[in-house]
Amino acid sequence: MATGEPTGWSPSARALAAAKLMLGWVALLWTLQALDLATGGGLHTYGITPRQPAELRDVIPAAFLHHGFEHVAANTVPLLILGFLAALSGIRRFLAVAATIIVVSGLGIWLTSPDNSITAGASGVVFGLFGYLLVRGFVNRKPLEVVIGLVVAALYGSLIWGVLPTDAAISWQGHLFGLLGGAAAAFLFRDPPRRPAATGPGAW
Repeated sequence: MATGEPTGWSPSARALAAAKLMLGWVALLWTLQALDLATGGGLHTYGITPRQPAELRDVIPAAFLHHGFEHVAANTVPLLILGFLAALSGIRRFLAVAATIIVVSGLGIWLTSPDNSITAGASGVVFGLFGYLLVRGFVNRKPLEVVIGLVVAALYGSLIWGVLPTDAAISWQGHLFGLLGGAAAAFLFRDPPRRPAATGPGAW
C-alpha cells in the first residue's frame, strides 16, 4: 500500500511541508497541556484506562495528551526530529504511518496496561517513528533511507530500553506497541515495486 504526494514536489518543498507539520503537531501538544493545566486536569479523562470498552474512543486523543509539562517536553525534541525525517517522504504517507502507530500503540495499552492506570502521551508515537525509520530503508531497498535509519539508530538507539518494564511509572506497553506499529507501517506503506524496463523489439 503506497500513499504518495502530488508529483513535482521539490526536496525543499517537501522539507518545508514536513517542518510545518511537525512544528504544528508539537504546538498542539503544548497547547493541549496548557489547556489541561487551566482546567485542573480536565483532559485526563481522555487518557486510556485499560480493558474498558468505552475507553477505546480515547486511543487516538490520548496520544496528544500528557501528564505535565515535563512529560510533553521530554517528547518534543525526538518527535520533531523523527517526525520530520519520516515526513520528508510525503505528508500523506506520514499521516497514514502516524495513524497506524497511534492505533497499534493505543490498543496495546488498552489490552495490557495495569488495571486502574491512565495512560497518555506521545512517546508511543516517538517509538513508532523510531521503528518505522529503522525498518523503512530495508523494506524499500533505498540506500539513503537505510543510512537515515542507521543515523537514527546511532542517535536514539537507547530508546530501545524503553520497551522493557523497568519503571512502573512509564508505559513500556505504549513504547513496545508503538515500536511494533512503526515497523508494521514500514511494510504497510512501502514503496510500490518498480516495473522492470521494457526490452526487445517494440519496446518504448
